[in-house]
Amino acid sequence: MGLNVGYCPRCGKLFSRSYHEVCANCVKEIEEQYTLCRDYLKENKYATLSQLSEETGVPMKQILKFIREGRLATTDAPNITYPCESCGTPIREHYLCPNCRDRLAKKISRVQQDIGNKPSRSDKESHEPAFRFKGHAQDGREGH
Repeated sequence: MGLNVGYCPRCGKLFSRSYHEVCANCVKEIEEQYTLCRDYLKENKYATLSQLSEETGVPMKQILKFIREGRLATTDAPNITYPCESCGTPIREHYLCPNCRDRLAKKISRVQQDIGNKPSRSDKESHEPAFRFKGHAQDGREGH
């Protein structure tokens, strides 16, 4: 059994991989950043995402990760929005805005319909004879 080591994607230091995807120092720093954000939002309920980032010094990317992980709730912070992953429209939940979700659902539905309308391999095989002899018609009679 070999050692499970790698470089921390956040700071670049060599570390022993365990339950976290980053080294212990970065885990500690991330937890401190989370606490800063949580405490700031308790005191400043109407802060925006950029205000939260500027005032705490926590990068927006990390704050978005906290939100998407469910660690920071936008329900208690009405001015926190983040961009839709597809079009960039400000949203407060999920990864996609309602328009992009609807468009994706329609595309998925069309693909499912296309798949459902194509004859399956077993359907094709049931209409073709299982075997053919040279010089014989499909029904087994000799062809002339």
